[in-house]
Formats: sequence, structure tokens, C-alpha cells
Amino acid sequence: MVRDTGSPRADAENDFLRARRHQTLSQLAGWLRADTESAKESLSFSEVVKALGRRGEHSLGIQVIPLDRIVGSVDKVRDFDRRFRPTTDKSRQRWEQIARKTREGHYFPPIDVYKLGNLYFVRDGHHRVSVARSLGTLEIEATVTEIETVIDTEGIGGRRDLDGKNWGLRFLKRVPLTGHRRAEINCTSPDDYHRLAEMVEAWACRLMHAERAYFDEETMARRWFDEEYTPVVQMIDDAGVRGPLETGADAYIRVAGERYRLIREHAWNTEVMEKIREQQQRARRRSTPGGAVRA
Repeated sequence: MVRDTGSPRADAENDFLRARRHQTLSQLAGWLRADTESAKESLSFSEVVKALGRRGEHSLGIQVIPLDRIVGSVDKVRDFDRRFRPTTDKSRQRWEQIARKTREGHYFPPIDVYKLGNLYFVRDGHHRVSVARSLGTLEIEATVTEIETVIDTEGIGGRRDLDGKNWGLRFLKRVPLTGHRRAEINCTSPDDYHRLAEMVEAWACRLMHAERAYFDEETMARRWFDEEYTPVVQMIDDAGVRGPLETGADAYIRVAGERYRLIREHAWNTEVMEKIREQQQRARRRSTPGGAVRA
């Protein structure tokens, strides 16, 4: 709870001590839960951009942005945690000075941030962000530069999520899908992206051999999506063999592997789907007591 004793200096000192105490308790709680990720410093802008791939940037001017969307820093990731609480006492004097001026109604210029998707990373104004969050402020004025990335920021909650994003970026470098085709491909397991890329490249190799022609990566990606992926996923759904938590890409990878083990060919037809459906039913019977198929 933010207290107001009437002494801005004393209240600023209490603000800093409260913020440090909450940061320490959060770190301890993370260790007790064996969740070291939650207790770590803010996200690194350079690490996130590297994982997502940079396409360009443009200025959005001065905007009012939500403080809870500020998740990282350009150059001070070790000085603040995920909620921008100070992780050490080394900047205490500056932090308290800003807190005192904030309580006295002092005006501060806009902070400077990069925007990636719906996430923001501080270039200048770290202490102002930290103080504002500590005092319960919800928004802050900022000069915003938007960074355009190859992969979106959806689902990024910490560093552990960057690996999956980077595998998705690597997939798109090998299979350069665009627009709605790109948006459709999502693998639950990051490791599956390279498996899928290899499957696409193998499919394209067989197609070029059959057509006695060569086509570039963009054409390969588009034709694979339109002529192979889309109709196959539709067949999978029609046959009812997609798992309840599987994305289209998950189901394509799994079913393609099962198909080759069953028939040793690359053909797709209703007979193949029926064999896969029967195999899944037998597997469910074996895993159900008494051999009954679960509803």
C-alpha cells in the first residue's frame, strides 16, 4: 500500500524500501517454486529482436502507453525485474529523488521506448517507469519507436519463450511463407519447426523431380501450403484424427509420420486416413481398462 505521511522525502524512502522488499520476496518465492524464470530481470530488447527477426522500424511519436506492457530494457536488464522493481540498492538515491519529485507533482518528459507488437522496451526512463509502477500508476507518456519483426510477440512471457519463437523464425527462413499462410503454421513444440521444414523441402524435391523443373523457395513454400498442407489438414479434420490440443501443423507432422510407417509411401487418400483412424482406435482400446473405447 502506498503511504502518504506528508513528507515527500520520507515517503520516497519508504517507496524504495517497499519496492526492494517486494522484489526480494518475489525472488524467494520463485526459488521456492523452482521457477527461477519468474524471478529474473526484465527482458532484453536485443535478445527478443534476435529471436523474432528485425524487418524495419518507424516512429509513432508521443503516446500514452500502459505500464504493465513495459516488459524489458535496451541496456539495464539486470537493474530491474519483470515488474521494474529495482534489483539492487546501487541506484537508490536517483530512484528516491524521482519518487520524491513525483509525489510533489513534478513534470517529467516522456520516456523513450521501443514497441514490439504489444510489448515495450525502455531506452531511456527506467527509474521513472519503476517509480510509476511502484506508486500504482497505470499509464505513462512515451516517445515510441515501433520495431517491425518477422515473428510476432504473441505468447512471450519470458526468456523461455524466445527459443520457440526463434525456431519459428528459422523455419520461415527455410520456408518463406507470407500473409495468412505464415499465420497458419504454429507448432506446439519448438523442436517440430525444423522437422516440418525438412518435410517441406523433401516434398518440394519430389515435386521438382516429378515436374522436371526448378522453383525458388518462395514458390516452394506457397505450393506446399496450397497443394499439400491445406488439403491434408482438411482430410485430417474430416477423418477426425486430429488430437484435441493439436494445431494444424502438429497434426500434419504426426499424421505424415504415421502414414509413412503404415504404407511406406507419400500418397494421401481416404484409405490412408482410414488406416490412421483405425490405428488410433486400437491404441485407445489398449490404453483403456477392459478394452472399451473411451467416449
